[in-house]
Amino acid sequence: MEDQERIASQLAKLAEKYRDSGQDLSSYLDGLLYQRYLTYWDYIHLDTLLSLQVPRTHFPDEEIFIMYHQITELYFKLILHEQKQIVDDKSQNILFFTEKVNRINSYYKALISSFSIMVRGMEREQFLKYRMALLPSSGFQSAQYRMIEIYATPMHLLVHESERDQFSKKDPLEEVYEHIYWKKGATDVKTGEKTLTLKQFEYRYTPRFIRIAKEVEQHTIYDKYLQLPEKHRNNKALKNALKSMDINANIHWRLVHMGSAYRYLSKENASIEATGGTNWKQYLPPSFQKVMFFPGLHTKQELKNWGKQWVDHIFNPDKSKNQE
Repeated sequence: MEDQERIASQLAKLAEKYRDSGQDLSSYLDGLLYQRYLTYWDYIHLDTLLSLQVPRTHFPDEEIFIMYHQITELYFKLILHEQKQIVDDKSQNILFFTEKVNRINSYYKALISSFSIMVRGMEREQFLKYRMALLPSSGFQSAQYRMIEIYATPMHLLVHESERDQFSKKDPLEEVYEHIYWKKGATDVKTGEKTLTLKQFEYRYTPRFIRIAKEVEQHTIYDKYLQLPEKHRNNKALKNALKSMDINANIHWRLVHMGSAYRYLSKENASIEATGGTNWKQYLPPSFQKVMFFPGLHTKQELKNWGKQWVDHIFNPDKSKNQE
């Protein structure tokens, strides 16, 4: 009897729901009768997902390379999912803001810890062979990661460190975009001209990047933080979460890439070029780029030493050892 009363109550609520939107509950119940039961594999489109790994060579480890980059892009989508909610929020709710940034940090931590798959999970000899079949594509061409940066901070803070003080939020976004830091990392190491990798990337995504930058102008995550009341800007949990996000994105994530690049692309007295012709030794080290989303949250000493310790360890091992 109790079950019948509960079902009757639920039907009444459903009828009200559909009536309020001008729909007929009876029609939806008919549809429910004809539906198949939902399965796990149908819900997540498992068969499609597992069919998306299409190697271009016969080397077994190429499939690992493909899958890991696909996993990375899914994490980037999760980060963007949280960023968009922060940008769209009008409530200035400090708990909401902090919770979303903490979620972003959890995604970054998973990405950073998982990168050992790239560093130690493939045979170097295989990688150096199948990578030649991937030209001119490059992980540099991850549009989602560029979107993460655009959602995080005003574009003038993404200008290359050597030119950053020449721009402000008052400058036209199209002009600022032409000086964004990552473009310098995709110039030919010999001629100084734009690589095909960069030309392809700009042609495909520049209109979208500019559109997003205009949509979030004055509403990036950093802008949203600066617009908070002073008491909320001083909230320790939020400040720590934002600082962690900056360090995860712009130091730790880049450093694990450096580790992978040195594992596969360094050789005695020389370096192997990246597949896209990017100058990875100049592009990847955080201490060279000094990219930061929220510079006002870091001390002068932290900004001065941005990512420096790890680079000293690689380029000046004797100095790093003495500091330890």
